[in-house]
Amino acid sequence: MSRPGTPTAVTVIGLGPMGRAMAGALLRAGHAVTVWNRTPGRADDLVAAGARRAPSPADAVAASGLTILSLTDYQAMYDILGPVADDRRRPGVLAGRTLANLSSDTPDASREAAAWAADRGASFLTGGVMVPAPAIGHPGSYVFYSGPEDVFEVHEPALSVVGQPKYLGADPGLAQLFYQAHLDVFLTALSSLLHATALVTAAGVPAADFLPGALATLTDIPEMIGDGSQLARQLEAGEHPGDLSTTLMMGATADHIVRTSARAGVDVRLPEAVRSHYERAIAAGHGTRNWTALYEVIRADG
Repeated sequence: MSRPGTPTAVTVIGLGPMGRAMAGALLRAGHAVTVWNRTPGRADDLVAAGARRAPSPADAVAASGLTILSLTDYQAMYDILGPVADDRRRPGVLAGRTLANLSSDTPDASREAAAWAADRGASFLTGGVMVPAPAIGHPGSYVFYSGPEDVFEVHEPALSVVGQPKYLGADPGLAQLFYQAHLDVFLTALSSLLHATALVTAAGVPAADFLPGALATLTDIPEMIGDGSQLARQLEAGEHPGDLSTTLMMGATADHIVRTSARAGVDVRLPEAVRSHYERAIAAGHGTRNWTALYEVIRADG
């Protein structure tokens, strides 16, 4: 097993902003880094910093025990490594290697990819990077991982260079599930921020007069609901006391947002989706319960 501070060979395939940031962090940590990208010029700065440019994906994988993939999606992995895995001239090139796919896709895609890799003698780790490229390798960066624990432990020192590894379990789909769930919160918040800004600017109010307060509203949410542990207990227990707010009360506000948006000519599809949660919760008898009762109509068996 490699140890912290011990240089090891690592390959990075895919040199978009995220891949370049990962390769750069690994180089600075003293690892022997091999890189490959469809557009070779993207590796120029890394090669100047000490990376080796592989002439082909097969050579890239063969250069290291660990290959990190930073691609658009999992299909890109098959497009690049499929011909390598099935090349009769170099049989078994993936055998004994570990693929750590840090690309975005679905949990099912991760499970299928793990099976595909296993059929070709490779180990597979799923990764979900939870910071933007500029934060890679810096304090506060973290990455979700899932897959075989023994394989993760072997490569944890090198993976720690990218960001703090948070291992979730053996199921290859778990890291992707957590990644997508966190991005669900993030993307929805970003869309709501833009929608709210459009609502205000439609009335002739400058965005600068609104956004600082709106951002404060976002940062106040954790104070309102705590660290999440109490909320988790309430959701798991189905407890939704309506002593501070009710679904009826907040549902009325959700309706007012839709009507205000329609009057202003602003897109109504996002607030309509939110209003539908309240309408369905009220119809299911949760009107006098807390807003958390929406969970009962949102969850899979709701």
